[in-house]
Amino acid sequence: MRLSASLSFSLILVAIGAGLVPVIAIGFGQGYELSRLFDAYFFRVVTFTIVQATLSTVFSVLFAIPVARTLARRQFPGRGLVLRLFALPLALPAIVAILGIVEIYGRSGWLSRLTALELDIYGLAGILIAHVFFNMPLAARMMLVRLDQIAPESFRLSAQLGFGAGAFWRFIEWPAIRETLPGIASLVFLLCAASFATVLTLGGGPQATTLEVAIYQALRYDFDPARASLLSMAQLALCVPLVALTAAAAGRLQHAPALRAKARRFATDTAFSRLADGGILAVALAFVFLPLIALVLAGIGAPFAWSAIAGAMITSLFLAGGAMLLSLLLAWPLANAAARGSPLLTRLLSTAALLAFIVPPAVLATGWFVLALKAGDPPHLAPLLVIVMNALMALPFGLSVLTPAVSQSAARHDRLCAGLGLSGFARLRLIDLPVLARPLGLAAALSFAISLGDLTAITLFGSQDLTTLPALVYRQMGSYRLDAAAGSALVLAVFSTAIIAMAERWR
Repeated sequence: MRLSASLSFSLILVAIGAGLVPVIAIGFGQGYELSRLFDAYFFRVVTFTIVQATLSTVFSVLFAIPVARTLARRQFPGRGLVLRLFALPLALPAIVAILGIVEIYGRSGWLSRLTALELDIYGLAGILIAHVFFNMPLAARMMLVRLDQIAPESFRLSAQLGFGAGAFWRFIEWPAIRETLPGIASLVFLLCAASFATVLTLGGGPQATTLEVAIYQALRYDFDPARASLLSMAQLALCVPLVALTAAAAGRLQHAPALRAKARRFATDTAFSRLADGGILAVALAFVFLPLIALVLAGIGAPFAWSAIAGAMITSLFLAGGAMLLSLLLAWPLANAAARGSPLLTRLLSTAALLAFIVPPAVLATGWFVLALKAGDPPHLAPLLVIVMNALMALPFGLSVLTPAVSQSAARHDRLCAGLGLSGFARLRLIDLPVLARPLGLAAALSFAISLGDLTAITLFGSQDLTTLPALVYRQMGSYRLDAAAGSALVLAVFSTAIIAMAERWR
């Protein structure tokens, strides 16, 4: 087991090093003209990345606070369903949700038809709407976890002291929320700073481009690895410090007790507070679910390009299946080593699994792109690169599911297996696979769903001959075939939702 864990660890380091080392080599070894690269475009991209991520974080967190408070203290029919549906914006492929947002806020969308105004969804406004759509539910769920952990004694004491709504917020709710804000804000900022599909689709041109998209453009359109290297190092400098801050917040989300259906009623309940909470919840539900409803309605009546959809679906299944298999092959020995190793080893292996987030995908793509050029860029290399990148992106999710399950199984069965002389494949067949079938299925479903909806890797390495369903939707949107894009997106959404439902059942 130690040998296989060492092999997995080494393969991860090799993959990350193959992307990072060429970037560093280009950045420091080729002596390109800094005046050409550190130009107005570079500083504009860096500035826009920071500004849009900051605004997205502020709006997402401010919107999430009243939503989390409402969900924490209200009991109503369907509350558990609402909490689970709040996971959909992050669980669905980004391109699917973006198309739903265009259906609501675009020039010919629902809002434009209702107000008779020609709204422009492309640019900073569209990016902010999409980022709040994705991240407000995430922030609300994480705040809800902390609010659900408030001791019952605090509620009883506040009632005995006669706290009003202001005092209850000041002394009970706000201290709990305040503890989570640094982690949540840094996590949302990181997600927005490294956003690719949203900015690529809604950016609206060079004036609204982030580092991640600028790296893609430098590679695919300008064929300028030197500029891509510089942008990649700027992306690293921006993202790496945030990863340490987000680890604790992301970890809390994996064990989200906030999905409980039970809520605690607070002592200062009044008719006005009930009306206010109802309004907050209605606005949040409309903001999150109307784009999804609009997508379904647009997709049902759309012309389906079945030949293109079928080809893209076959490619998607092949790539997602390969990424799922590779992710599980990497995660299984790491989970076994972490379950039986020291706390230091567990932290080391967890950090290795997070390397694909510490080193952003665009940075990896830059290095792999340079190596592919040196290898002559054979056509068969692109599918392999997509599979490897998707597997690395799915690895932390699979490992977070498998490690606690393997730890529990090891505590129960290791001594028995040692006494019976069971090891290797015999133990895997007779003990581990039957006992860990559900965690393995959940890890496989999560890895498959993440890879199926990915747009980053396929956009960086794909071509006309290598098109997945997310790439097909993006190309149809780019050619202003929104009706066909809605049909393709609906197929992708149904398929992804089925996998998510399966994963939720196995949870």
